[in-house]
Amino acid sequence: MDQSMYPQASLDIARKRRELAPAPLEAFKAFSAAVFAEGALPTKTKQLIAVAVAHVTQCPYCIRGHTEAALRHGASEQEIMEAIWVAAEMRAGGAYAHSALAIDAMHQHATAER
Repeated sequence: MDQSMYPQASLDIARKRRELAPAPLEAFKAFSAAVFAEGALPTKTKQLIAVAVAHVTQCPYCIRGHTEAALRHGASEQEIMEAIWVAAEMRAGGAYAHSALAIDAMHQHATAER
C-alpha cells in the first residue's frame, strides 16, 4: 500500500476549500489567529497545548503543524515530548475513569441475575 491515508497538504486542496466555503474559511482563520495570539498564555504554551490535543484527537496535519509552530515559538524538543506524554496520560486516564461505566454495568448485570 503505497498511498497514504492522508493526502499531503497542497495548494490545490487549499484552493478547493476556499472555493467551496470562503466565508467559513475566513472565519476559521480569524478564530485561529485570535486563539493563538499572545494573551494570558504565551503563544509557545498555546502551541504546546495544541500539540498535546492534536495527539489526543490524532490529527496528523495538526500534529505536524502545531509541532512546527511550537518549535518556531521557542519550544524545545523535550517540551514537545513532555506535552505529548501529558496527552497520553490524559487519554489513558480517561479510559481508566470510564471503567466505572463497565463496573456499573457488571454490577447491574449481576444484580439482575439474582
